[in-house]
Amino acid sequence: MSNKIHEVLLVSTPYDAWIMEEDCRLSEAINNEYKGLHLSNPPRLNWVSSIKAALAALKGKDYDLMIIMQRTADLHTPAIVQKIREKSPNLPIIFLEHHPEIEGMDNFSNASLALYNHKFTWNGDSNLLLAMIKSVEDSQNVAHDTQFAGVRVIIFVESSSRYRSALLPLFYRELVIQTRAVMEEGLNEEHRLLMMRARPKILVAETYEAAMALYRKYRPYVLGIISDVCFPRLKRYDENAGVDLLKTIKKERFDIPLLLMSSDIHDARKAQRIPALFVDKNSPTLLSEVKSFFLNHLGFGDFVFRTPAGEEIARASNVKMLEYNMQSIPDDSFAYHCNNNDFSRWLFARSELELASRMRPVKDDEFSNLESFRRFLVSVIHQRRMERQKGVIVDFDPRTFDEDTEFFKIGNGSLGGKARGISFLSALLRRHPYLQTKFPEVDIFIPQTMVVTSEVFETFVESNGLQELANTDLPDEDIAAKFLKAQFSGPIKEQLAGFLSNFSSPLVVRSSSLLEDAHYQAYAGLYKTYILPNDQADLTFRLQQLMNAIKMVFASTYFQGPKSFSRRLGHRTEEEKIAVIIQKLVGGRYNNYFYPALSGVAQSHNYYPYAGMKPDEGIATIALGLGKTVMDGEKALRFAPQQPELLSQGSSINDTLNNAQRFFYALKLSDPVTELGVNDNINLVKREVTDAEDEEPVGALTSSYIPDDHTIRDSNVLPGYRVVTFARILKYGMFPLAGILNDLLRIAQEGMGCPIELEFCADLSFDQKTRSRFAILQLRPMSAREEMAAVNISAEDLADAFCTSSQALGNRIDNTIRDIVFVKPAAFDPGRTQEIAGQVGVLNRALVKQGRRYFLIGPGRWGSADRWLGIPVTWADVSGVAAIIETTHHKLNAETSQGSHFFHNIISLGINYLTVNSQQGDRIDWDWLTSLPIKEETPFLIHVSLPSAMSIKVDGRNSQGVLLYNDRSCRRSHQQSKKNYHD
Repeated sequence: MSNKIHEVLLVSTPYDAWIMEEDCRLSEAINNEYKGLHLSNPPRLNWVSSIKAALAALKGKDYDLMIIMQRTADLHTPAIVQKIREKSPNLPIIFLEHHPEIEGMDNFSNASLALYNHKFTWNGDSNLLLAMIKSVEDSQNVAHDTQFAGVRVIIFVESSSRYRSALLPLFYRELVIQTRAVMEEGLNEEHRLLMMRARPKILVAETYEAAMALYRKYRPYVLGIISDVCFPRLKRYDENAGVDLLKTIKKERFDIPLLLMSSDIHDARKAQRIPALFVDKNSPTLLSEVKSFFLNHLGFGDFVFRTPAGEEIARASNVKMLEYNMQSIPDDSFAYHCNNNDFSRWLFARSELELASRMRPVKDDEFSNLESFRRFLVSVIHQRRMERQKGVIVDFDPRTFDEDTEFFKIGNGSLGGKARGISFLSALLRRHPYLQTKFPEVDIFIPQTMVVTSEVFETFVESNGLQELANTDLPDEDIAAKFLKAQFSGPIKEQLAGFLSNFSSPLVVRSSSLLEDAHYQAYAGLYKTYILPNDQADLTFRLQQLMNAIKMVFASTYFQGPKSFSRRLGHRTEEEKIAVIIQKLVGGRYNNYFYPALSGVAQSHNYYPYAGMKPDEGIATIALGLGKTVMDGEKALRFAPQQPELLSQGSSINDTLNNAQRFFYALKLSDPVTELGVNDNINLVKREVTDAEDEEPVGALTSSYIPDDHTIRDSNVLPGYRVVTFARILKYGMFPLAGILNDLLRIAQEGMGCPIELEFCADLSFDQKTRSRFAILQLRPMSAREEMAAVNISAEDLADAFCTSSQALGNRIDNTIRDIVFVKPAAFDPGRTQEIAGQVGVLNRALVKQGRRYFLIGPGRWGSADRWLGIPVTWADVSGVAAIIETTHHKLNAETSQGSHFFHNIISLGINYLTVNSQQGDRIDWDWLTSLPIKEETPFLIHVSLPSAMSIKVDGRNSQGVLLYNDRSCRRSHQQSKKNYHD
C-alpha cells in the first residue's frame, strides 16, 4: 500500500496557519492537480501555536507530517523538539523558515538542525506547501512504486534551501498539471507507461553521497537529473561535486537528460563536456529555463490547439485554459480535435475520467450544429471546475452574483499578499463579532472586493508575449504602452463586464503581488493604484477604463522602481506574480468630487514615541480625504490611539497652523480619462481645504483660526480660517476612531504574530438615518524584526559617535560602510529639492554599480511626495543606501513621517532611518564631515569615501541609533573639537 499524508500538524503563528489553510487551499489543490494520479483523500491541516502544544497533540493523535515554522514561540528550545523526535522517531519533520539571510540559522546548532528531515524557505507561494507534502510522500513510496509499477524518478540535487523552495513547486506543477506534453502519436513507450501507471517521483538530495545513493538504488527508473554544481561531498562543499556526479551517470546511462545549474556562468563549459544542459542560477529567466527543460527534454507539455493543417493556434496547460480557449478557437480546429478524440485523450492522461468520457466525436443526430456542441463541452468543463471551488472567497459568476458576498475572485491563481491580508482581516472580523456590538453606531466592514488572481496575469503576459520585458531596461512609459496595446481574452472581458454591470460606484484598482506585504520582503507602494469614477452610463466605456487600469497595474511589475527593489532583494522580476484588487471606493459624493471623510494608517508599534507614549501602544496617521496624503508622506495628523489627546503637531498655535493639512485628495467625477498611463493620479485632484468649506466632511473635521485673537476654536461656525484638527473626533468623541483602532491593532497583531500596519478610511454620518462607516482597507506586517538579536549601545558608543539619534528605525549592527553622501548644509534650498533628488540618483547609480553601500545624510523627509517637506527621492534613486539620516535645517519645518510606503519599505529592507533632532539631544558632527577629503561633488551633494569602514548600531527596543567614527584618530579629533568648542 502507498503511504499518504493524511494529517499534517502545523506549528506556527495564527496568521501563518490561516494563510496555508485559506489561501493555499491545500485540499482543493490536491483534488484538482492529483486526483487524476490516484492521489485521493487530501491531507488535513491541524494547527497548534507552540512546540509544547505539538508534543501534547502527538499524545492524542497520529500525524503523518509535522511542519514547524521559524516564528514559532518556543522554537529555540531544542530539548522540546528532541522530545518530539524521541516520541515519534519516524515522523517526518520539516523546518520552514521565512528568510534565511534575515532570520538566519546562526541561532541554531547543528544538533538542532539534525532533528529535521528537510529545511525549506517560505516564499509566499502556496504551491510550496503542496510540494513539501508530495516530496515526503514520494520519499516514502518510491521503493514500492518503482518495484511494482515501474514509476520513474527525477533526482534533484540542491543544498540551498532557497532554491529548493523556489524550484520544487515548479517541478511538481510540471509533473502534475502537464502530465502529457505531446499528443499520443508522439509518445514513446516510457511515456505511455507513465501515462498508465503514475507520475514520476521527485527525490531530493543535498549531498554527493545522498545523490549517488539514490541513483544507484533507482538506476533503471531514473527519468532525469537536475543538479547544482557546488554542494557537500565528504562533509565539505565541493565546487565540482555536481559535475562529477553527472559525468559518472552519463557514462552509465547516456539516455538520461541531465541539467546542470550554477551561479557561475563559466560552468557552462563544464556542462558541455559532460555533456549536459546548463542553466545559470543568476539568470533572470531561471524558472522559465527550468520549465523549458521539463517541456522539451522530460516529455511534458500543454494541450496544443491546431488547425487541420497542423498549425498551432493556442495552448492549454490545465483544464481551465482548455475551457477558455475552447470558446474562441475556429470551428475547423474545434471539429478537428473532436473528430480525433484529442480532448478526451488529454483529459484521460490527467485521470479526469468522468469529464473525459463525455468528450466524444461530433454526432449530427445529437446536436443541431457545431456551435451547440461547443457550448455543451464548455459547459461540461465549466461545471466540473465549479464543483471544485470551495471556501468563502468565491469565484465571480455574473449569472449567480450575490450582492451580499464580500470577496470575489477571477481565476484560480494566488490572491497575492495584499488580498491575503484583506481576506485574513475578514476572517478576524468574523472571529471577533464583539467589535460591532462594542461600537453599534459604526459599521465596521471590509469594502466589497474582487481579486483578479495571479493566474490571469501570467496568462495575459504569456498570451501577449510580454515575458521578455522582465529583462529589459525600457522606460516605464514604453512598458506601459506595450501593456495597453495587449489584449485580455474574451472570457476575462466577459467576467469584468459582468462585474461592472453590478457596480456603478467608484472603484479602486490596486496591486496584490505574491511578495507584496510579505513578512520580510514587502513591496508596499511600489506598484500602481488607479481610482476610477465608474459612473458613466456607457458600460463599454467603463469596461475599457477598468481593463486599462488592470493592464497598468500589471505593467508596473516591470517598471524601474520594482525592478530596483527586486535586485536589492536578490529576486528576479519573473519570479514576481501579481494579482489585482478591484475594490469599491468608500466615501461620499460632494458636488463633483468623491472622497471619504478621513483616511489613515495605524501601526501597532510606534518607532517615534513622545510625551510618555510607549512604543507598543502604536501610532496612527490620518488625513482628510483619500489616503494618498498619508501614504505619500504629506502633511497629516499623527496620534497614539491610546492617548489621542497627545498631538506633537499641536503643541502650540503656531505648530498647529504650520503642520495642519492644507490640501486633500478627491476623485473627480466628471470627465474621467480612459487612456490611463504611468501617472496613476490622473483621475485625482488635489484640493485646498478652504475651497471645500461648505462640504460636510470638511466642516466636521476642521476648527476655526481667529487671527485677531491668534486662537483656534473647535467650531466651524465662527468666522475665521478653517484648520484641519480632527478635534470633534479626537477630543469630543464624535466618532470612536481611537477605540476602534486600539481593538483592531490588538487583534490583528495577535493574529499575525508580529507588529502590523492597517490602512483604513471612515465615512461619517451627518443624519440620524444612517450609521457612520469604518472601512478596513489593508493589513500588512510592519516587518519590525524584533526577533533579531538585541543591539546594545553603550555610553562609550555614544561618546565615540559622530551621529546620534533617539528616533531610529530598525535593529542592526553593521561594520562595513565606507561611503557617505550628504547634502551640503550651506547649499540646501527647499525650492530645489527635486534637483537634489536627481543628483542623489546619479551618485546612487554609480555606487550601486561599484557595489558600495553608503550613508545618505540630508534635511527633511526623505521620499516625501511634497518637495517642500523634504527631498522627493524614489526607490530607484536610493536603491544602494545602507542607512538614511534625516537632519534638521533652519529653512525647513517638517514632522517625521512613518505612514508612507517609503518608510514601510525601509523597514522591510533592513535599511535604518535615523532622525537627528538637536532639540532632543541628538547630534551630528558636521565639522568632521565637511573636513573629509571629497571624492565627488555636485552643486548640492558631497560624496566622501573613507579608507576604513564605519559602524552603525541601531537598538530597535528603544529606537536609539549611532554612527561611529572609523578610527581612533577621528574620535580624538571629535573630542578635541568639542573641547575647543567649550573653551
